[in-house]
Amino acid sequence: MENQNVQTTLYIKTDLNLLLECLKYQMDCPLSQKENRFTFKKNVTIYVHNVCEASEYFREIGGLRFINDLAKSSVHCVVKEAALFTLGIIIESNVYCQQSLCTSALFEDLILVLINKDSAVNLKRMSVYVILVLVSNNKYGQTYVRETGCIGLLLQLFRTTLSTSEMNLSDENTYQSYQLWSSVCSTLCACVNNPQNDNQSICCAVFPYAKEWLESCTEPEIVRPICSFVGLTVANNSTVQKYFVAVGGLDTLAKVLNKLMHESCISQSSTKLAVVVTKTLDACIANDSAMGGALAKYHTVSELLNLLSNDTLDTGEKMSIILTIGHCTEVCEQWSSTYDSGTN
Repeated sequence: MENQNVQTTLYIKTDLNLLLECLKYQMDCPLSQKENRFTFKKNVTIYVHNVCEASEYFREIGGLRFINDLAKSSVHCVVKEAALFTLGIIIESNVYCQQSLCTSALFEDLILVLINKDSAVNLKRMSVYVILVLVSNNKYGQTYVRETGCIGLLLQLFRTTLSTSEMNLSDENTYQSYQLWSSVCSTLCACVNNPQNDNQSICCAVFPYAKEWLESCTEPEIVRPICSFVGLTVANNSTVQKYFVAVGGLDTLAKVLNKLMHESCISQSSTKLAVVVTKTLDACIANDSAMGGALAKYHTVSELLNLLSNDTLDTGEKMSIILTIGHCTEVCEQWSSTYDSGTN
């Protein structure tokens, strides 16, 4: 078995060396590169299938640097897309590759792609994907994304990429814009989390836009990404939590919960989405339960008790609801009395 593993590793290394030489040869022939751009993308994909086992070796033979240079220098959009996608897969699969590529220079290169008016939507999405894997669980990436101004650009994309009046996801152009917007949401989540950092205070600038989205649309495709973003941005940060409350975000979440509970009797997806909103509500008041007092007028505890009684929820979901009820009733005598009378 050991000999077989060694032989397999040798085969992979040989394949990677050959693939790198093939890619370099194509780069020496610009006309051929343009004519065979789809073949190039296929070759890159072949590499991706091997990258989880051999990304470190590919870095050692200069492949990582080559793909990085290719993403920056190629004039062909489809080649840049493939190179960025491959770069992201490499970084995601190997922490040493992440550390090697995590530089302010790479963030600045990605910014140039995002601000270029000629960049296709999919190319921008690949750039956002690379930013995502650079900042995920990486305090250095989270620092660079802030210091280079990249996070400001991501927040701008959050505000402008998608319109509430353009939610027809069956339209191809709208769907592509939605994919970019969703990728931006995921990346912003990674920017503020694990470890939590100063990016939380920066990201709260778009809370008014998040609130507007929730007020105008309760589709899961919108509510889930926004709740994830809000929940992680406010987590364990009382200053950011208070700002979210100040702009009316907590009231909006309570209204969304009420609407979803009204729909839950006919829609299982609304029930599941109500749990997502519940977790976000809890993140907003966990550090200062006094802020939960604003929820009394929406009968939030009663709604949560109704949600808790739903037999389709699993144990984890029910625990989240119980925790939220606990935070809501912690300092509110009125709600505590209502809960006590309701159980007698």
